[in-house]
Amino acid sequence: MKIAGKHYRTIWLAGDGWSVEVIDQTKLPFRFETVALKSAGEAAHAIRDMLVRGAPLIGATAAYGFAMALREDGSDESVEAAYELLVQTRPTAVNLKWALDQMAQAVKDIPVAERAAAAYARAAKICDDDVEICRRIGEEGLSIIRALSTGKGGGTVNILTHCNAGWLACVDWGTALAPIYMAHDAGLRVHVWVDETRPRNQGASLTAFELHAHGVPHTIIPDNAGGHLMQHGQVDMCIVGTDRTTATGDVANKIGTYLKALAAHDNGVPFYVALPHTTIDWSLEDGVAGIEIETRSAREVTHMTGQTGEGAIETVQISSPGSAALNYGFDVTPARLVTGLITERGTCPASRDGLLGLYPEKG
Repeated sequence: MKIAGKHYRTIWLAGDGWSVEVIDQTKLPFRFETVALKSAGEAAHAIRDMLVRGAPLIGATAAYGFAMALREDGSDESVEAAYELLVQTRPTAVNLKWALDQMAQAVKDIPVAERAAAAYARAAKICDDDVEICRRIGEEGLSIIRALSTGKGGGTVNILTHCNAGWLACVDWGTALAPIYMAHDAGLRVHVWVDETRPRNQGASLTAFELHAHGVPHTIIPDNAGGHLMQHGQVDMCIVGTDRTTATGDVANKIGTYLKALAAHDNGVPFYVALPHTTIDWSLEDGVAGIEIETRSAREVTHMTGQTGEGAIETVQISSPGSAALNYGFDVTPARLVTGLITERGTCPASRDGLLGLYPEKG
């Protein structure tokens, strides 16, 4: 992704060769700022407080946090401590544990003095692999958008998305947004309905920021407007990302995704989920019962941050003082409501057989 003509990944090794820099997503869309992370503790803070977010980027940041811990101390005790510190930062996204398991395995049976170098190499590979995986997801999803475009005689394909599953949620390209970028770049006429995605507004702030930077036509809508648009034939497809997908195709994504899937099902609108294999939790069968749903601060519901007319960034309370608020970060969409899972290996039904058809080695 390019910002002001310069290409950025969301995380990269700094000039010193050991610390990493990330884009501070809490400052977007009003300010584009980067932050240096120089320890496992700072990486954990960045994940927990959502300077970085999105399942693949959470995993990449944790990987580098792990590597930085081993740079300071490569002992078995340090490996265990870094793992435990980072794995507890965000419970829902399975990429976090996957990445840390990869890191622990990479240093398990080698001398202590060699562990830091091995950890940095594995973290870099996790990032590079994520870019390639997302590119392939984009190509796979592009074929779906192209077919819809052909069916409309080259007319505009209206796509609804929820939360942010683009470049900012991954190392580059994104999952749900990658097909949209490729369709736009291929000359297809696309328009994106961008759910604001309360309470943190990742759609209005992050997805809209990305799409605007790339020149993709889009419109921000209130979260509750999607069903109305579907009823009136103004949505050709939905595409979202996911933080954890079960072996049977249930999908955990930002709170509100389930309601969009219900509306899509009721109106015959295809509902796709784009994901890398690292987001599949093969140990889980039932997403509703088995996926841990993160509960976040009530302040995210009761307060909102924005830019004043004078350009200042301020946080204001929007709720009735003294009222309680509940803030679940995710919900689970049952597989029966998902038209297809778009992966780097192809698109499949949201089912165990569908996933095993693409990943037979997991059988």
